[in-house]
Amino acid sequence: MKRLLSAPLVALPAALVLLPQAALAHPGHGAATGAAAGFLHPLMGADHVLAMVAVGLLAALRGGRALWALPLSFLALMSVGAGLGMAGLVLPYAETGIALSLVVFGLATLVGLRAPVALLAALVGVFAVFHGYAHGAEMPETASGLSFGLGFLAATALLHAAGLGLGLAGTRFGASRAAPVLGVGLAAAGVALLALPV
Repeated sequence: MKRLLSAPLVALPAALVLLPQAALAHPGHGAATGAAAGFLHPLMGADHVLAMVAVGLLAALRGGRALWALPLSFLALMSVGAGLGMAGLVLPYAETGIALSLVVFGLATLVGLRAPVALLAALVGVFAVFHGYAHGAEMPETASGLSFGLGFLAATALLHAAGLGLGLAGTRFGASRAAPVLGVGLAAAGVALLALPV
């Protein structure tokens, strides 16, 4: 039974990034304005969804101060990245950074990374800049930066909460053995993105 459940868990994250809508949260995909559009924006790219849920999962697995430090670090530095994108600054290798975030978060989940919370928060924050940049660069000039930004911050916080819930439920009900399997799937998704032509 465990083997039957493990294969789909590994394949799911990788399969999601291969769907046609996987890159819709990146620059060049039509107009979007307001908080509602900002809220939907992170949900339109499987790579963003997986990374943001993974942050919550990592926080739950680490526990303690990580429960709030990792999500807050991601939200804060994602805002910095969004500001860079909105200002029209170029962040080299943004797509590579987004794909690598899945690989790194997946490997951290796989090995049950017990690094200091400050180090994990910094690691999460570095990759958050790339995710934020993609959101900021996508925002059309006619959109309100504040309302659009508040929308995608709210969606990101909810995705973090979903990851936290998944991780805490797994720990509570003894399903934490699934975490390494999910880690493999996340890393595989990141590798799949890295292999895709830009």
